[in-house]
Amino acid sequence: MTAVLDGRAALVTGGSRGIGAAVALRLAADGADVALTYRSGAEQAAQLVERIKALGRRALAVEADSADPAAVRAAVEAAAAEFGRLDIVVNNAGVGLVGPVEAVALADVDRVLAVNVRAPFLVAQAAARHLTEGGRIISIGSCMAERAAFGGGALYAMSKTALTGLTTSLARELGPRGITVNLVHPGPIDTDMNPDEGPAADLQKGFTALGRFGRPAEVAAMVAHLAGEGGRYVSGAAIAVDGGFAA
Repeated sequence: MTAVLDGRAALVTGGSRGIGAAVALRLAADGADVALTYRSGAEQAAQLVERIKALGRRALAVEADSADPAAVRAAVEAAAAEFGRLDIVVNNAGVGLVGPVEAVALADVDRVLAVNVRAPFLVAQAAARHLTEGGRIISIGSCMAERAAFGGGALYAMSKTALTGLTTSLARELGPRGITVNLVHPGPIDTDMNPDEGPAADLQKGFTALGRFGRPAEVAAMVAHLAGEGGRYVSGAAIAVDGGFAA
């Protein structure tokens, strides 16, 4: 049986761990060749590349700080050059900062906006030159963009909310070319940055309707759906994979 993404080429930013790694592996399992970016953790990235290759797919890891515009653009070009095409782009790389608004430094504002807002725009801009009919751009947002359940998240929520405007506008602009653009808002997800047993885990679980953390694979499943045949007529959408956090 032909894999649903057989012959497709994907780029996942921030793809060496957590949600990004789960997305990269799921896309590879569905048949795509996958390039991923990472800022640190070269060993993790190399191990993930080997796991993707073990699935019979081509893989590439590109060191790129998403706060560096040149590195972001170069990563897109490297993926397209490696695979000879680019079909799926997942804007996953992000940086979180939670704390009292009075304590947020200007440097924090600059970095969060550079990574969470500017980088997705630059990735989409560079990728649009390569994507053709059937192309996909999928960004990873946050449940905090949909619901301010607790204080201290203004900067992070603002940065993730910006992805809504990027998604709807690009969906309108690229739609005539047969390219879909969507946004996935994960809820509390069990990763090394926000573990299921962490100090704030019970608080976060209490805000969800299901009363539990999600798994990276559950977010990856939605990304794979949007990247595959099931997502052909979905564009400009923001889809929550949050266990009912925003309910």
